[in-house]
Amino acid sequence: MSNTEAVPREMLCEAAEAASDIEILVPRAVPLGGPRAMDVRRTLPQRQRSLIGAWCFLDHYGPDHVGATGGMQVPRHPHTGLQTVSWLFTGEVEHRDSAGFHAMVRPGEINLMTAGRGISHSEFSTPGTDVLHGAQLWVALPDTARHMEPTFENYRPEPVAGEGWVLRVFLGTLSGSTSPVTTHSPLLGAEILLDPGASLELALDSAFEHGVLLDTGILRLDGHPVAKDHLAFLPVGRTSLTLTAGEEPVRMLLIGGEPLGEQILMWWNFVGRSHEEIVSYREQWQAEIGAEPAPDGPAPGAADMLRFGTFPSGQPEPLPAPALPTTRLRPRR
Repeated sequence: MSNTEAVPREMLCEAAEAASDIEILVPRAVPLGGPRAMDVRRTLPQRQRSLIGAWCFLDHYGPDHVGATGGMQVPRHPHTGLQTVSWLFTGEVEHRDSAGFHAMVRPGEINLMTAGRGISHSEFSTPGTDVLHGAQLWVALPDTARHMEPTFENYRPEPVAGEGWVLRVFLGTLSGSTSPVTTHSPLLGAEILLDPGASLELALDSAFEHGVLLDTGILRLDGHPVAKDHLAFLPVGRTSLTLTAGEEPVRMLLIGGEPLGEQILMWWNFVGRSHEEIVSYREQWQAEIGAEPAPDGPAPGAADMLRFGTFPSGQPEPLPAPALPTTRLRPRR
């Protein structure tokens, strides 16, 4: 998914100290583009908290009636230095990328795209999709992996069930279930379903930060209420967590990871480490799609050195990058 904000805000992302044991992050509405834009609810990044482990971006959308909004229509756009995690509850999205991967994103399956040094991709809801509902998350790659070649993985986790609950672990390990999907820092990602009135106690890795995003229902987290669409943050040191449903079925996402321990600069769809890197990524993207000439002109053999790869012909026009701020990209403390 692309960040389609016309004036994206730069953010230097680093771990922050929690003011209390449970911190609630309130979503903000962001249109995904077009005159009938599908709105997404963004809970990461925020001014007060920009990372949960290496998780650096979380958009939650739907149930979206595609006939009214047009659904997800995101043409080719670039990424650097991150992994995208697509998780659907209903509907279907077609993914295509410049590394040659073409896949359908379906409910209950993780599609993980590792951008590494650079990739471009597109995402379109399929013609047969009436209702689209899910989440798109980004994971910041550590410095040791951020220049790797791009890759793509798909995995359908087997559900783990107990009395009144079901969970699916799509990244990391939880409740004896382990995902084989490749990560480059210690991470956790799982979908959890609770029946009305059900309660589930989970053992947590105390080295992880965690976040709980409530999709549907009424939830209490260790007795504290969590509102729909909000993200509850739990700092390092937690060894357990008790989730209790109210009178309605509950669906939530649980994410977590060890604090990244690195500052990352995010702007538009790029993750880098400095102002100069972000400027370079933007210039290369604009030059590769023909929106702006390269500052120094095309280099010898430039066609073989495209950071963001090539795309099949006949696809919609790529998204140009927004204009950079007039000031130097810098941290928002």
